[in-house]
Amino acid sequence: MGMTGVQENGHGEMGMSDFPLGSKNKYKRMDSVFTDDGDQYQLEKRKKSTRKYVFGCAVFASLNNVLLGYDVGVMSGAILFIQQDLKITEVQQEVLVGVLSIISLIGSLAGGRTSDAIGRKWTMGFAAVIFQIGAAVMTIAPSFEILMVGRILAGVGIGFGVMIAPVYIAEISPTIARGSLTSFPEIFINLGILLGYVSNYAFSGLSAHISWRVMLAVGILPSVFIGVALFIIPESPRWLVLQNRVEEARLVLMKTNENDSEVEERLAEIQQAAGTADTDKPVWRELLSPSPALRRMLITGIGIQCFQQITGIDATVYYSPTIFKAAGIEDESKLLAATVAVGVSKTAFILIAIILIDKVGRKPLLYVSTIGMTTCLLGVGITLLLMKEGSISIALAILFVCGNVAFFSVGIGPVCWVLTSEIFPLRLRAQASGLGAVGNRMCSGLVAMSFLSVSRAITVGGTFLIFSVISALSVAFVYKHVPETKGKSLEQIELLFQDEYTFQGGEVQLEDVEHLVQK
Repeated sequence: MGMTGVQENGHGEMGMSDFPLGSKNKYKRMDSVFTDDGDQYQLEKRKKSTRKYVFGCAVFASLNNVLLGYDVGVMSGAILFIQQDLKITEVQQEVLVGVLSIISLIGSLAGGRTSDAIGRKWTMGFAAVIFQIGAAVMTIAPSFEILMVGRILAGVGIGFGVMIAPVYIAEISPTIARGSLTSFPEIFINLGILLGYVSNYAFSGLSAHISWRVMLAVGILPSVFIGVALFIIPESPRWLVLQNRVEEARLVLMKTNENDSEVEERLAEIQQAAGTADTDKPVWRELLSPSPALRRMLITGIGIQCFQQITGIDATVYYSPTIFKAAGIEDESKLLAATVAVGVSKTAFILIAIILIDKVGRKPLLYVSTIGMTTCLLGVGITLLLMKEGSISIALAILFVCGNVAFFSVGIGPVCWVLTSEIFPLRLRAQASGLGAVGNRMCSGLVAMSFLSVSRAITVGGTFLIFSVISALSVAFVYKHVPETKGKSLEQIELLFQDEYTFQGGEVQLEDVEHLVQK
């Protein structure tokens, strides 16, 4: 008999050719080998292609955040030259620095509604255009008043970009990598800050009239790449489902998930979430009179956004030259060089969060971050209050400031945006995330606009002691109001907020401990 009469029985029994056939046999039929290898090759090829595609989408969607980071970083040095060139007062300096954050809340408020109307990715494009116009006006501004007009336009553009990027990335990302990918906007904010610091240092040798204009003009470049990105990245599948464009949503999910069964499972969950929404009730009315579950979501989302800023991170970044000057550094170039160290620390340590956020979880990183920030902020305050100006004071100030931004980047910096992009129901996600971004930008603006005045009243060291107390309160907030969302789909996360027990030291805290022990 020939080989055609041989049957594989799956139990390793002897076939008619005297070779054991089946699952344990190392001598497989040639056609079986080709089929298995071909399937495995196609599967691996699809996995690699999917990961690259989603990674590329996350990178392109995060480019708007470079604009925010660059503006924060570059203004810390540019303000020194603006003051010399335009002869602005200290109050005008505070207003110029802080107004961007305050005005950006307009963009964040409008961004949710806009993204629901025209889509997530075109909202990102709209944000880039507005920022470009604002940056161009600032670059050629002949007076403080015109500079403020450009600053306001840039702030509106940044407000749009900051709220929409995490929402978009969360909605296209597979569950297993959502935390890492949704952290990308914070990475790009840090990268922008670092680029701003480097720009300050690079162009500080130019005349006061030219240097700050060149520094601000460089910020226009990232928005050019955003225009290119709009023709590459897809629309959010969840937004497409809300528009009844289900087949388009399926095509996007096929590009962003590794197998067809997961595509159908995700699509079914999205359709169910969209179908259970109360479409007769306007989104803003639902947000203003929330159910108990939605109220818990809003407390968590808006609260973590506010704590991210009222602990003083933007004041630390904007006014790091002022802090180091209080510690004893007098040379202008050395001040700017020290701020570069701050930018490097802030950017480098976020890589730790990217690696751990989907392994350890969101909540343990928040604990490490808030406790570490509290310690470093207290250290800055004590150093500036109790130690005389000198090399030791300078070294400790730089160490504690760099430590503060490092702990910020490890946890509350990126995790804040991850949480607010994943905890809200599909129908409310964009506009509720916009509310969180409004809280973030408002707190940032208030801190930035008051830092110099408060520091003059109670000293820079006393201001940092206040920041350390607020940071200590953020630890308690994380314990009581933040659930663990690692490894859950966006639709499953909604269920965490249905049961108040989740927030009372129950299952979530035990899970956190287990993860930490395993590590």
